[in-house]
Amino acid sequence: QVQLVESGGGLVQAGGSLRLSCAASGRTFSSYTMGWFRQAPGKEREFVAAIARNRNTYYADSMKGRFTISRDNAKNTVYLQMNSLKAEDTAVYYCAAAFKIESSLAFYSGGHYDYWGQGTQVTVSS
Repeated sequence: QVQLVESGGGLVQAGGSLRLSCAASGRTFSSYTMGWFRQAPGKEREFVAAIARNRNTYYADSMKGRFTISRDNAKNTVYLQMNSLKAEDTAVYYCAAAFKIESSLAFYSGGHYDYWGQGTQVTVSS
């Protein structure tokens, strides 16, 4: 069992930056793939970024070059640094953990993640 708590969301102007944090419980944090997803009102959940146990990273095309995912296994924490924010980045951002990722394609799919946080709101004003 893994419990995830996101923090760091808030209101920021377009072009600004935020860093989201996700604190995880459990002794086996380093064994999990960690991901970030987001969902805007009335829209489908969208993949943002993921980081594997070996620290390989994966990004949605629209986030490449602007967002950076990282993890600190000693602190059981995963981060999402968001730069050059746009109004279309406004959404609730969710942290997720996957016990097993069977293929590279699974990194991008929320259905392959086992645990989810409650989300943190990011609002970008234009």
